[in-house]
Amino acid sequence: MNKTILTLAIASLSLIACKKDEEKKGDAPASTTETPVAEPETATAIPDSAAITKAWTEYATPGEAHKMMMAENGTWNGDMTMWMSAGAEPMKNTTTAEYKMALGGRYQEGTYKGNFMGAPFEGKSTLAYDNATQEYTSTWIDNMGTGIMIMKGKYDPATKMFSFEGDCVDPVTKKTKKMRETITIVDENTRKMEMYDTGYDGKEFKNMEIVSTKKK
Repeated sequence: MNKTILTLAIASLSLIACKKDEEKKGDAPASTTETPVAEPETATAIPDSAAITKAWTEYATPGEAHKMMMAENGTWNGDMTMWMSAGAEPMKNTTTAEYKMALGGRYQEGTYKGNFMGAPFEGKSTLAYDNATQEYTSTWIDNMGTGIMIMKGKYDPATKMFSFEGDCVDPVTKKTKKMRETITIVDENTRKMEMYDTGYDGKEFKNMEIVSTKKK
């Protein structure tokens, strides 16, 4: 019986070898409709309870970035300049912004009021620093639209500048376009925000600048 099994095994191996030799000689491989089998994912090692507790504690604890946001608490008066398109005449307005921290100093909330083309303007912002990703996330809503703008960015201590990037949908074309924003800490009581839009020609242009001074 063992001899018979050995003979069948040798015969099977010979047939496989012959088939491979034929494919090497230039014959096109037979087409197949079989779905390739996906490689199994490597399971992540489960950390112990102490490591999990430490990670979540660090994630939830406000740090230096949150202290910077807390320094913004208060009312700021802003001189705003807007450009509707590249090369357009600037439009001047004034705004006020009030910042406060929420949820135990973990997030910043901003409330904005002003005037735009003779109409009352209102807006709200949130700013978060994610301890896990080590980046900032900002959101923006106002009474001149129905969407939410979400931007992510970093802070450069050398230039004292926050740089954010994000996408939004143009209400006219219904297409997604890039937006960019920078916020520079000029001094303890002065901030300069610059917003960059994408024009219909696909080129970036500066569409807003707000120089804000903290009310004492």
